[in-house]
Amino acid sequence: MNAIFGWSVLALVFLDELLAMAAFGTWGWDRDPRWLLVWLLPLAAMTVWFLLASPKAPYGGRLVRPLTKVLVFTLASAALWDAGHEGWAVALLVFSVVVNALAQLPGIRVLVEVPG
Repeated sequence: MNAIFGWSVLALVFLDELLAMAAFGTWGWDRDPRWLLVWLLPLAAMTVWFLLASPKAPYGGRLVRPLTKVLVFTLASAALWDAGHEGWAVALLVFSVVVNALAQLPGIRVLVEVPG
């Protein structure tokens, strides 16, 4: 597999993760207390991601990591939908499925495998 393609897919996966965090912030912006939720929800999602879904997640595993990813992206899309951005919610969900499926290709997975 072409390394440029692989790293491009991984860059899109990272963009997808950032978009999910922004979706949580968008939902928080429409709720009270706005000043708290707009940064607290993305921070909570980032913490869950770090602990359970990132490549070096201390509590991730063969089952926990993919389940956490599905949960985070589904909740991020639901947050956008609930905030009144239905089109963006669908776009985020479709984008998430596509780039994360591409990231599972063997030629791309090998780029981020953590030894040990």
